[in-house]
Amino acid sequence: MKTNISTPLLWIIIFTPFIYLVVIWNQLPGQVPVHFNGAGEPDGWASKYSLIFLPGFLSLFIYLLMIIIPRIDPKKRLAFMGRKYDLLTFWLTSVMALLSIFIIHSGLAGEIHNPGHIFIFLGILFAVLGNYMPAMRPNYFVGIRTPWTLESERVWRKTHQLAGKIWTPGGILVAISAIIFPEKTALIIFLVITGLIVVIPLVYSYRQYHLTEI
Repeated sequence: MKTNISTPLLWIIIFTPFIYLVVIWNQLPGQVPVHFNGAGEPDGWASKYSLIFLPGFLSLFIYLLMIIIPRIDPKKRLAFMGRKYDLLTFWLTSVMALLSIFIIHSGLAGEIHNPGHIFIFLGILFAVLGNYMPAMRPNYFVGIRTPWTLESERVWRKTHQLAGKIWTPGGILVAISAIIFPEKTALIIFLVITGLIVVIPLVYSYRQYHLTEI
Protein backbone atom coordinates (compact mmCIF):
# COMPACT_ATOMS: atom_id res chain seq x y z
CA MET A 1 0.00 0.00 0.00
CA LYS A 2 1.58 3.23 -1.13
CA THR A 3 0.59 6.18 1.02
CA ASN A 4 1.32 9.88 1.33
CA ILE A 5 0.85 10.16 5.08
CA SER A 6 4.56 10.73 5.83
CA THR A 7 4.28 14.44 5.14
CA PRO A 8 6.25 17.20 6.89
CA LEU A 9 3.01 18.66 8.26
CA LEU A 10 2.02 15.37 9.85
CA TRP A 11 5.43 14.96 11.45
CA ILE A 12 5.20 18.49 12.83
CA ILE A 13 1.85 17.55 14.37
CA ILE A 14 3.30 14.35 15.84
CA PHE A 15 6.18 16.18 17.51
CA THR A 16 4.18 19.20 18.69
CA PRO A 17 3.44 17.57 22.09
CA PHE A 18 7.16 16.90 22.52
CA ILE A 19 7.98 20.51 21.64
CA TYR A 20 5.36 21.80 24.10
CA LEU A 21 6.77 19.50 26.78
CA VAL A 22 10.30 20.83 26.19
CA VAL A 23 9.08 24.43 26.41
CA ILE A 24 7.34 23.95 29.78
CA TRP A 25 9.73 21.34 31.19
CA ASN A 26 11.41 23.62 33.75
CA GLN A 27 8.00 24.82 34.96
CA LEU A 28 6.83 21.31 35.77
CA PRO A 29 7.19 20.07 39.35
CA GLY A 30 9.12 16.87 40.01
CA GLN A 31 5.85 15.02 40.58
CA VAL A 32 2.93 15.69 38.25
CA PRO A 33 -0.68 14.46 38.43
CA VAL A 34 -1.38 11.55 36.11
CA HIS A 35 -4.91 10.72 37.26
CA PHE A 36 -7.84 12.94 38.18
CA ASN A 37 -11.13 12.33 39.97
CA GLY A 38 -14.53 13.37 38.68
CA ALA A 39 -14.05 16.91 39.97
CA GLY A 40 -10.84 17.31 38.00
CA GLU A 41 -8.68 17.13 41.13
CA PRO A 42 -5.49 15.04 41.03
CA ASP A 43 -5.54 11.74 42.93
CA GLY A 44 -2.56 10.01 41.32
CA TRP A 45 1.02 11.25 40.89
CA ALA A 46 4.17 10.24 39.02
CA SER A 47 7.52 11.67 37.99
CA LYS A 48 7.33 14.35 35.32
CA TYR A 49 9.47 12.05 33.16
CA SER A 50 6.37 9.89 32.72
CA LEU A 51 4.98 12.64 30.48
CA ILE A 52 7.62 11.75 27.93
CA PHE A 53 6.34 8.19 27.55
CA LEU A 54 2.59 8.49 28.19
CA PRO A 55 0.91 11.36 26.34
CA GLY A 56 4.01 12.19 24.31
CA PHE A 57 3.77 8.98 22.29
CA LEU A 58 0.00 8.89 21.73
CA SER A 59 0.12 10.50 18.30
CA LEU A 60 3.29 8.67 17.23
CA PHE A 61 1.81 5.31 18.26
CA ILE A 62 -1.41 5.92 16.29
CA TYR A 63 0.58 7.04 13.25
CA LEU A 64 2.78 3.93 13.26
CA LEU A 65 -0.22 1.69 13.92
CA MET A 66 -2.08 3.11 10.92
CA ILE A 67 0.95 2.42 8.74
CA ILE A 68 1.31 -1.17 9.96
CA ILE A 69 -2.38 -2.19 9.84
CA PRO A 70 -2.74 -2.31 6.01
CA ARG A 71 0.39 -4.45 5.79
CA ILE A 72 -0.75 -7.10 8.27
CA ASP A 73 -4.47 -7.15 7.44
CA PRO A 74 -5.22 -10.62 6.02
CA LYS A 75 -7.97 -9.26 3.77
CA LYS A 76 -5.63 -6.65 2.17
CA ARG A 77 -8.60 -4.41 1.42
CA LEU A 78 -7.64 -1.19 3.17
CA ALA A 79 -5.42 -0.30 0.22
CA PHE A 80 -8.57 0.36 -1.78
CA MET A 81 -9.40 3.31 0.50
CA GLY A 82 -6.46 5.16 -1.04
CA ARG A 83 -6.30 8.82 -0.15
CA LYS A 84 -9.19 8.47 2.31
CA TYR A 85 -7.08 6.15 4.45
CA ASP A 86 -4.29 8.75 4.39
CA LEU A 87 -6.73 11.43 5.55
CA LEU A 88 -8.12 9.17 8.27
CA THR A 89 -4.57 8.62 9.51
CA PHE A 90 -3.92 12.36 9.44
CA TRP A 91 -7.00 13.26 11.48
CA LEU A 92 -6.64 10.46 14.01
CA THR A 93 -3.00 11.42 14.58
CA SER A 94 -3.96 15.09 14.93
CA VAL A 95 -6.66 14.33 17.53
CA MET A 96 -4.19 12.23 19.54
CA ALA A 97 -1.63 15.06 19.39
CA LEU A 98 -4.20 17.53 20.75
CA LEU A 99 -5.12 15.08 23.50
CA SER A 100 -1.44 14.72 24.38
CA ILE A 101 -1.07 18.49 24.72
CA PHE A 102 -4.20 18.60 26.88
CA ILE A 103 -2.79 15.94 29.22
CA ILE A 104 0.59 17.66 29.45
CA HIS A 105 -1.06 21.01 30.15
CA SER A 106 -3.19 19.41 32.87
CA GLY A 107 0.02 18.17 34.48
CA LEU A 108 1.39 21.70 34.44
CA ALA A 109 -1.82 23.25 35.79
CA GLY A 110 -2.14 20.57 38.47
CA GLU A 111 -5.83 20.10 37.73
CA ILE A 112 -8.42 19.82 34.99
CA HIS A 113 -10.59 22.90 35.21
CA ASN A 114 -13.47 21.14 33.46
CA PRO A 115 -13.16 17.33 33.35
CA GLY A 116 -15.96 17.25 30.78
CA HIS A 117 -13.60 18.76 28.22
CA ILE A 118 -12.12 15.31 27.68
CA PHE A 119 -15.37 14.46 25.89
CA ILE A 120 -14.55 17.10 23.28
CA PHE A 121 -11.67 14.96 22.07
CA LEU A 122 -13.76 11.79 22.17
CA GLY A 123 -16.55 13.50 20.24
CA ILE A 124 -14.13 14.70 17.58
CA LEU A 125 -12.72 11.18 17.36
CA PHE A 126 -16.22 9.73 16.83
CA ALA A 127 -16.98 12.35 14.17
CA VAL A 128 -13.73 11.69 12.29
CA LEU A 129 -14.27 7.93 12.30
CA GLY A 130 -17.87 8.36 11.20
CA ASN A 131 -16.83 10.51 8.27
CA TYR A 132 -14.69 7.70 6.89
CA MET A 133 -16.89 4.75 7.83
CA PRO A 134 -18.61 4.46 4.41
CA ALA A 135 -15.21 4.27 2.69
CA MET A 136 -13.82 1.51 4.91
CA ARG A 137 -13.30 -1.82 3.24
CA PRO A 138 -13.70 -5.17 5.07
CA ASN A 139 -10.75 -5.75 7.42
CA TYR A 140 -10.00 -7.14 10.87
CA PHE A 141 -8.71 -3.94 12.50
CA VAL A 142 -10.75 -0.82 11.68
CA GLY A 143 -14.52 -0.40 11.58
CA ILE A 144 -17.60 -2.30 12.80
CA ARG A 145 -16.09 -5.76 13.02
CA THR A 146 -18.86 -8.21 13.84
CA PRO A 147 -19.16 -11.84 12.72
CA TRP A 148 -21.81 -10.70 10.24
CA THR A 149 -19.90 -7.80 8.65
CA LEU A 150 -16.76 -9.91 8.30
CA GLU A 151 -18.75 -12.74 6.73
CA SER A 152 -20.53 -10.65 4.10
CA GLU A 153 -19.09 -7.71 2.13
CA ARG A 154 -22.65 -6.52 1.45
CA VAL A 155 -23.44 -6.44 5.18
CA TRP A 156 -20.14 -4.66 5.86
CA ARG A 157 -20.93 -1.98 3.27
CA LYS A 158 -24.50 -1.32 4.43
CA THR A 159 -23.51 -1.36 8.12
CA HIS A 160 -20.73 1.19 7.59
CA GLN A 161 -22.97 3.40 5.50
CA LEU A 162 -25.40 3.50 8.42
CA ALA A 163 -22.59 3.94 10.97
CA GLY A 164 -21.25 6.93 9.06
CA LYS A 165 -24.67 8.59 9.26
CA ILE A 166 -24.87 8.29 13.06
CA TRP A 167 -21.25 8.41 14.23
CA THR A 168 -20.46 11.82 12.72
CA PRO A 169 -23.48 13.73 14.11
CA GLY A 170 -23.21 11.71 17.34
CA GLY A 171 -19.61 12.78 17.78
CA ILE A 172 -20.46 16.40 17.07
CA LEU A 173 -23.21 16.30 19.69
CA VAL A 174 -20.80 14.81 22.24
CA ALA A 175 -18.23 17.55 21.58
CA ILE A 176 -20.81 20.36 21.73
CA SER A 177 -22.37 19.01 24.92
CA ALA A 178 -18.94 18.95 26.57
CA ILE A 179 -18.57 22.66 25.79
CA ILE A 180 -21.97 23.92 26.90
CA PHE A 181 -23.06 21.53 29.66
CA PRO A 182 -21.65 20.72 33.13
CA GLU A 183 -19.39 17.67 33.38
CA LYS A 184 -22.05 15.32 34.81
CA THR A 185 -24.55 16.20 32.08
CA ALA A 186 -21.86 15.85 29.41
CA LEU A 187 -21.00 12.41 30.81
CA ILE A 188 -24.62 11.24 30.58
CA ILE A 189 -24.90 12.51 27.00
CA PHE A 190 -21.60 10.84 26.13
CA LEU A 191 -22.71 7.48 27.55
CA VAL A 192 -26.11 7.60 25.84
CA ILE A 193 -24.72 8.58 22.43
CA THR A 194 -21.86 6.09 22.68
CA GLY A 195 -24.32 3.34 23.50
CA LEU A 196 -26.51 4.23 20.54
CA ILE A 197 -23.76 4.51 17.93
CA VAL A 198 -22.31 1.17 19.05
CA VAL A 199 -25.50 -0.86 19.52
CA ILE A 200 -27.43 0.34 16.46
CA PRO A 201 -24.80 -0.81 13.89
CA LEU A 202 -24.36 -4.10 15.75
CA VAL A 203 -28.08 -4.87 15.64
CA TYR A 204 -28.34 -3.61 12.06
CA SER A 205 -25.49 -5.86 10.88
CA TYR A 206 -27.15 -8.88 12.52
CA ARG A 207 -30.50 -8.13 10.86
CA GLN A 208 -28.93 -7.49 7.45
CA TYR A 209 -26.98 -10.73 7.56
CA HIS A 210 -30.02 -12.82 8.42
CA LEU A 211 -32.12 -11.03 5.80
CA THR A 212 -29.49 -12.07 3.28
CA GLU A 213 -29.67 -15.64 4.54
CA ILE A 214 -33.46 -15.64 4.13
